Amino acid sequence: MENESLIRLSVFATLFLLFAALEALKPRRPRAQPRSKRWTTNIAFTILNTGTMWLLALLLPALAVGAAWDASSQSWGLFNQIQLPYAIEIILAILFFDFAIWFQHLITHKIPLLWRLHRVHHSDVDIDVTTAIRFHPLEILISMILKISLVYLMGPSALAIILFEIILNGTAMFNHANMRLPLWLDAIVRKILVTPDMHRVHHSVHRFEHDSNYGFSLSIWDRMFGTYIAQPKEGHDDMTIGLEWQDDSPTKIGWSLALPFFRK
Repeated sequence: MENESLIRLSVFATLFLLFAALEALKPRRPRAQPRSKRWTTNIAFTILNTGTMWLLALLLPALAVGAAWDASSQSWGLFNQIQLPYAIEIILAILFFDFAIWFQHLITHKIPLLWRLHRVHHSDVDIDVTTAIRFHPLEILISMILKISLVYLMGPSALAIILFEIILNGTAMFNHANMRLPLWLDAIVRKILVTPDMHRVHHSVHRFEHDSNYGFSLSIWDRMFGTYIAQPKEGHDDMTIGLEWQDDSPTKIGWSLALPFFRK
């Protein structure tokens, strides 16, 4: 697809600004930390992670979309071995990769080494649209290598991967946004998609709550596998976001980058 990177960047920027505006106009919760300090660090993670992807591209010229083109040209992967209508293939591929991301997210909470990396994301003491881009570069690197491997295994079309990544990025920003949905609308939307209230439970300070609601896009996986919690036990207004570091440490980029290497 021509201008694929420009399209994805344009959609990302548009949705980021939209959700940032909505949470500023009608926030769900008051902020614990100044926006300027948190946003500087969280956006810095995006810059670092973009650089990580550029470095990875030097070693693996085919990242996720490129891997899909390569798999297609080599007839590698399941979808390149079976004949399905193009629209059905795209839907199935998006569902498969959404489940894969859900499962990957689950294991980052269960495997101690991966949790050390993932807790950088959870250490944010507020949750808003920028939390969706707060990931340690090593976690992004591992995630991309896994995604590339699954692309070669499944052989989806490049269009399916592009659509999946646009959907994933868009829904991640949506469900991390600190915005207030009417309760009736939240109840309808969360039957299909992960809503901000649903995902906020996952950022609770309590382990039994942040070990739930792993979905980024579709809510069905948590319902199917028994990891769904509808509401936080302390309510959205009184719940505590983050982990044990309830100070301004998570707003510092150096501290956040070093967090996986802390003994605690």
